[in-house]
Amino acid sequence: MSLSITQRPTIVDRVLPKSLVTDFALILAGVALIAGAAQLVIPMYPVPMTGQTFAVLLVAMSLGFGRATISVTAYVALGAAGLPIFQAGASGWSFGPTLGYLIGFVAAAALVGWLAQQGWDKSWLKVGASFVAGSAVIYVFGLAWLSIFLGAVGAPNDFVSVLNAGLAPFIIGDVVKAVAAAALLPAAWIGINKLKK
Repeated sequence: MSLSITQRPTIVDRVLPKSLVTDFALILAGVALIAGAAQLVIPMYPVPMTGQTFAVLLVAMSLGFGRATISVTAYVALGAAGLPIFQAGASGWSFGPTLGYLIGFVAAAALVGWLAQQGWDKSWLKVGASFVAGSAVIYVFGLAWLSIFLGAVGAPNDFVSVLNAGLAPFIIGDVVKAVAAAALLPAAWIGINKLKK
């Protein structure tokens, strides 16, 4: 019997041995993937577009609830502590326009990781739905904080203004991410299951 953070198998559990050492390595790999994706930035105001959201949700879908939640929490904590792993090499704990999105990453990782452990990582429809659900969680936190931030800096922070600043520009990208994940993960499961036979 081996010790592991996850109880139900995710895609990585089909190819890697279950152990605390493996869990630790996967958690660090998740941090590295999110940090790398954060450097892919399309400048926009007040919230830039990055690869973070896709990486957070992919890490969650691949690692499951426990490991993904720890990995994303570690990413946020390490960036807040000063490592230059946030968007475009930023670091530190600031109450800028993206704070709510960072907090939302942790909640979304928990939800999507849990869904993965329920088998939602094997069907293209469920993978797409889980990415939409995870994105919605990120937006709930992100838009709530963005409204506060915009009001504090004297910018319009009514409902429509907040949606236009923090949601509308990202919808097409989020759809593309969900479709990409919906194609990628079920195909990976099929390939891995064939190799394991």
